[in-house]
Amino acid sequence: MQKRLPISVCMISGAEASRIGRALESVSAWVEEIVVVLNEDVNDGTEELAKKHGAKVTREKWKGHVAQKNSAAAKGKSDWLLGLDADEEVGAELRAEIEQVLANPSGHEAFSFPRLSWYCGRWIRHGDWYPDRKTRLWRRGRGQWVGLDPHDKLEVSGEVGKLQSPLRHYSNDSIAAQIAKIAPYQAGFVERQASSENSDGWFNLTIRPWWRFMRAYFFRLGFLDGWQGFYIAALNSFSTLTRYAMVREARQKKGQGK
Repeated sequence: MQKRLPISVCMISGAEASRIGRALESVSAWVEEIVVVLNEDVNDGTEELAKKHGAKVTREKWKGHVAQKNSAAAKGKSDWLLGLDADEEVGAELRAEIEQVLANPSGHEAFSFPRLSWYCGRWIRHGDWYPDRKTRLWRRGRGQWVGLDPHDKLEVSGEVGKLQSPLRHYSNDSIAAQIAKIAPYQAGFVERQASSENSDGWFNLTIRPWWRFMRAYFFRLGFLDGWQGFYIAALNSFSTLTRYAMVREARQKKGQGK
């Protein structure tokens, strides 16, 4: 029987029956436990699928990404915790590297690794989407999720080592689904900026979106990712424009804009 690594995989999930199986299958054979905090209103079969892969499932009311992820992490009992999303997968190379570093952590309290995204038929290896380094493996008790929902980040007490093998990411099923995320994902930022004293001047509406495209497509070599690289750079530019336009709109509605 294969020896399991002292890792609790900690996941949060909504209705993800169509894709969470890949994430669970990529870790179920070699970690000590899998913890899934599932939204209380989910009824698409996600719970049954998670249990089939040996996961311990707890249903909770949705509290936001940060609070939900901290809840999942608090339930992990192993020496190390691995944060995994339903649209991600740990490949053989990353698994082997994790096994190697856990045998000798060298004083590190956590480890980061690049995230490699699959988009419209190809792996994106340049631009703003790669290496997209994430800190997801940490010693229990040494990390906490922070940030502004839905943009969570792991804050670690101690040194963070860097792994080289990528975490595979399958975030967008279609261009239409990705576009639908733009406005909702800006809500927290817009609310905070609209209530602040910071300027939302023309620089943010004109220069910043243009710079985002130039940086991603030319300086970070997004053009090497074909038409997908061009579209990602253009979409990031549009998302930036939309974010600051929404801030101005919100301020006008509050009587603060011009």
